[in-house]
Amino acid sequence: MAGTKRTFNDMLNQYLAYELLKAEQQKRNFVMSRVETDESWRGGDLIVPFQGGSASSFKYGGLTAVGNVSENRYVRGVVSGYKEIWGTMMFHSRDLMEHGGGGGAGEVSEQSFLKNLPDTITQFMDDLKQVVSVNFLNGTHIATLTATTTSAVGIFFVDHPERVTLQQYLTLKDADSTISGYVSAIDMNTGSVTVSTTRADSLLAVPISPVSFAAANTQTAPFSKVYVDGADTVGNAFTPIRDQVLSLANGGSAQLFGQTKTAFPYLQSTNVNGSGLTSATFLDGLFDFVNFHRTLGRMGADELVMSYKKLGTVMKLLELKAGAYRHVKSEANLYGWTTITIVGVKGEFKITGVQEMDNDVVYLADWRGLKVHTNQGFKKQADPEGKVYTTVRAADGFEYYVDLCFYGELILNRPSTWGVLHSIPTTF
Repeated sequence: MAGTKRTFNDMLNQYLAYELLKAEQQKRNFVMSRVETDESWRGGDLIVPFQGGSASSFKYGGLTAVGNVSENRYVRGVVSGYKEIWGTMMFHSRDLMEHGGGGGAGEVSEQSFLKNLPDTITQFMDDLKQVVSVNFLNGTHIATLTATTTSAVGIFFVDHPERVTLQQYLTLKDADSTISGYVSAIDMNTGSVTVSTTRADSLLAVPISPVSFAAANTQTAPFSKVYVDGADTVGNAFTPIRDQVLSLANGGSAQLFGQTKTAFPYLQSTNVNGSGLTSATFLDGLFDFVNFHRTLGRMGADELVMSYKKLGTVMKLLELKAGAYRHVKSEANLYGWTTITIVGVKGEFKITGVQEMDNDVVYLADWRGLKVHTNQGFKKQADPEGKVYTTVRAADGFEYYVDLCFYGELILNRPSTWGVLHSIPTTF
């Protein structure tokens, strides 16, 4: 007999030698842990005023002619509305009624969600925060293809398989095509992801209806990106640091706060091309990058943020170049990132390796200039009566949906104090 559907309860009356096992992962919320958050934005335009130009009338031998006198120029920057992201969980009524600890038969209380499935909603909220943080740090995509895909069995290879989840609905998009599907298999060692056209109820089921990439002949990186549902639509996802610090010519946005970057030095972060760097010259390139930023008179940024892979290259070079560079100290953070301080002939700075950082850029960060503006932060969506779940009746039982949401945007309000080393080879 089919009966009403349940998922977690299938295990509750059996002997379990182990508690529910979960994969241990480092928290991928570096940005959310480092930036200031303002939860008072209630929608509408967010005004970001800045000084676009300053008085600069100087003359030797006499007074500046009246018609040549310049003045301070102030610009009204605008961020037009915040972005939003939603996360949804589903519970079955039979799971909640049989072991939820509610009242009488058939009664489901709000506390059942937390009593029956300990930490489930909290864990899902943490996962949502990590998705947002990765978006803030790297871009609207969560992964990039590492090879051309012509597979007819729904398999493609990515640089960050750890950002993908089983049963997740993903979109693969390049310059020519857009293909979507449900993740049915992940190989963490090879980076392969298998997607199907339909989602299986059981993770143990054989992948069904694999998506075919053969006809699309999907292009290789950097044209092919993998997106969380909806993030591939322009304007849906949050504006990442990458877009804000890179110029249009280097892959970033043309505007910031509604103003053209090239019109105002204040909106221009220091962009340095790192395409010519190698594993042997990377550390020298970092010092040259920092030094060039400082020669422009831009101070305040004192921390280089990079991937673990790039941090590993730095640490190897420190052993080889002990005469030119001195490793002062190392700090390991409980969130999983590592910071080392280096002194060289051109000064001292910190280098931080972050697990969720992409491998083709390095940020020179000034954390004073970054702020998350949001409407009350991350929260559970509630109806006017205060109920935080929605009931849906189906033939195999009632289903309860919990919606989590985040409204906001990432604002880089001191763009000129930031720098970015871009187009770095990903081979080292």
